[in-house]
Amino acid sequence: MNTAAQVKEILIDVLQLPSDMEFDEETALLGAIPEFDSMAVVTVLTAIEETFGIEIDDDEISADIFENFGALSEFVEEKV
Repeated sequence: MNTAAQVKEILIDVLQLPSDMEFDEETALLGAIPEFDSMAVVTVLTAIEETFGIEIDDDEISADIFENFGALSEFVEEKV
């Protein structure tokens, strides 16, 4: 399974979204999905760290990463 597919699964699981929800590079996240609040951001980051075996430092996190699905997937891909 590729990185983007794994990130999609994390978002669906953490945000409790429909399993058939479609994500593409431009799918807006923060501010567009009501379930994606500040607590969800922390939970998503924790799930990403656990799934990919990476560590995300606080200074690496910005709103830009959560602007859309493509930005989040690219961030994770760079960390892996």
